[in-house]
Amino acid sequence: MCGRYTLAANHSELQETFPGFAFPDAFPPRYNIAPSLDVAVVPNDGLNRVQLFKWGLIPGWSKDPKIGNRLINARSETLAEKPSFREAYQQRRCLVLADGFYEWRQDLGAKAKTPMYIRLTPQKPFAFAGLWETWTSPDKTEVRTCTIITTHPNVLMADIHNRMPVILPPDKYESWLLPGEAKPQDLSELLKPYPDGFMQAHPVSRLVNNPKEDRPECIQQAVPEPPPQTSLF
Repeated sequence: MCGRYTLAANHSELQETFPGFAFPDAFPPRYNIAPSLDVAVVPNDGLNRVQLFKWGLIPGWSKDPKIGNRLINARSETLAEKPSFREAYQQRRCLVLADGFYEWRQDLGAKAKTPMYIRLTPQKPFAFAGLWETWTSPDKTEVRTCTIITTHPNVLMADIHNRMPVILPPDKYESWLLPGEAKPQDLSELLKPYPDGFMQAHPVSRLVNNPKEDRPECIQQAVPEPPPQTSLF
């Protein structure tokens, strides 16, 4: 799954990387984005405008908003079948903007998992494939929510986790963001693992385990711990 990510690039870099999208004036760097927070999304509403949606999909028909806590990711293989995602897959697709993401690797013999930070080479922002919904609360407040689509891992990610988020190349943005209904068979070819040769990963501090920590230290490469000293006597 993809449960944490970053969007720390400054406004000018974001605008340069996504020239066809309109960005808000203020866009603070974020180093530890967690579920339930507002995240930068471009929905397929034809406006090509970056908006803030809550991370954790709440289907429009749901009576329980807490379902969003479970629907932060959607498996690409079952999007056309699952009731929670089926309609959104056909009609409400989006880009979720990022410049890196975290995953936790289980190392042999280690008690705790090692947090890993993964990004593209060169180190530029990119977009996850996502779905979005509008949910209306009992008091008639509209809440826009989203989920990140995942797929099977590439070679780099397979050493870290058994899933990875779908990262769309820029030439696929237009196809994914076409307004209106699309056929699942026309979309499925877009939901592939990103080429591992254009990605890199490094271990980071367990600081990132705490979602309240949101600072540059979260993405800094961790210094390996020295091996334990053994006495010869």
